[in-house]
Amino acid sequence: MVKVRFRFAPRDGWLPYDTEGLWAELVDPDRARVANVPFLQDGIAQGDVVRFTTDDGVRWAVGRVEASGNCTIRVLPVPDGPLGRSAQAVHEQFARFGLGGEAFSRELPLVALHVPADADLAAIKGLLKSGEERGWWAFEEACITDAWRDA
Repeated sequence: MVKVRFRFAPRDGWLPYDTEGLWAELVDPDRARVANVPFLQDGIAQGDVVRFTTDDGVRWAVGRVEASGNCTIRVLPVPDGPLGRSAQAVHEQFARFGLGGEAFSRELPLVALHVPADADLAAIKGLLKSGEERGWWAFEEACITDAWRDA
């Protein structure tokens, strides 16, 4: 496993970062398959293959060269909502779909969900929208596919 770094412009009113490092498995000397879910980088999902350049030992992504068909969805529980600030409660809501993911931190319970291409996309979208309407969370579609859009 290697770390591949991504550069991006920070968003106003959001985390002040302009890079994110993702674990990846080398495919060849200048390409790697992303092995975890991004919290900050848009347009990338776990399983995608990216091309990178190396500068002073740091691998910098220069673009996605192969899409996995997977999606990245980020979910932030509403602090005063029914789930509170619990990333675990978010994970529990999606457990029936077998979704993997990670939580950013205890202070910021942002959950980055890995949604495989063969998951029940319509049901997952339904839960996301229902949870948002109920005040459980806000969510964003960080990397989606046509199959996701059509679900």
